[in-house]
Amino acid sequence: MTLPRLPVSQVEVVLCDCSAQDAERVFACLCAHFESDRRPEDPPHEAAGGRPTMWTGTYDTAAVPSGAEEPSARLSGPVTVDVQGSPPAVRMLRAALEESYSVRQVGVDAGDQEVSLQLRVEGRQES
Repeated sequence: MTLPRLPVSQVEVVLCDCSAQDAERVFACLCAHFESDRRPEDPPHEAAGGRPTMWTGTYDTAAVPSGAEEPSARLSGPVTVDVQGSPPAVRMLRAALEESYSVRQVGVDAGDQEVSLQLRVEGRQES
């Protein structure tokens, strides 16, 4: 079975190992740069029962949103961000995250058509 491929400008993003508030902050940062299937009226929320939660979104790196403003980028802790898409689209998405956060690559699975990265995103150290 082959999975359908994303259009070349789209990146699928999965957030985990973080609070719903931190997920919302990371998604808001990305929504300030790219069009997304995520809607402001549907913010991330914790699952009942204390089970681990993952949040997903798809971002189109070729489409710039109109009038989006980037909110405060402060995170309460590190966020694991898994991204998958074409190499150029993934680079653009990572660069957008790096404008607001400290980003460290912790895993990669690269092919010639698609790349999957696992990133550790944290607030920047204040000097």
